Amino acid sequence: MRYGMVIDLKKCIGCTGCALVCKAENATPPGVLWLRVVKHESGKYPQVRRVSIPLQCMHCAEPPCLEVCPTGATFKRPNGIVDINTDQCVGCRYCMMACPYDQRFFNAEERYYFGDSPTAFERIGYPRHQLGVVSKCNFCTPRLEHGLEPACVANCMVKARTFGDLDNPNSDVSKLIRDRAGYQLYPELGTNPSVYYLAP
Repeated sequence: MRYGMVIDLKKCIGCTGCALVCKAENATPPGVLWLRVVKHESGKYPQVRRVSIPLQCMHCAEPPCLEVCPTGATFKRPNGIVDINTDQCVGCRYCMMACPYDQRFFNAEERYYFGDSPTAFERIGYPRHQLGVVSKCNFCTPRLEHGLEPACVANCMVKARTFGDLDNPNSDVSKLIRDRAGYQLYPELGTNPSVYYLAP
């Protein structure tokens, strides 16, 4: 089994709901964006097109972040999810430099969204995030362990995201990739990402 995700750019309206629910689910501090939506414009006036492209950890089959980690803190689970053991992370940030998708974040200091003290939500959620270590999307592994989809998939209001087993040719993700020519970002790098996109 290798978990993967397909994002349909024809359905995505760039509402950033996935990014918001990711922050709410994982209680990530300011500046830590495990999921973000970038806007890309193409064409020339008056034929201009704007596309929203959600970005997150690509959970590469050949992750360059894993190769450079000196302590083994970055590891790959049997289901293909690339994760971080924060107890082993020494905060060297080599993995951040190695990630071609710019999807790892360093938690340098305690920061709060409103003033100098945490809200009730932050007091409960922030202890999950150690200071001085790197963090990133883990496909909501705690939710998967309870039989749930990643939060960004479950809460996408236009159902632009599909999650499943890339190794199963009959799974929804495999069918979408096959039937609609799903593509990966930067395939020339040889990282073989587990996140695919469908053309707008």
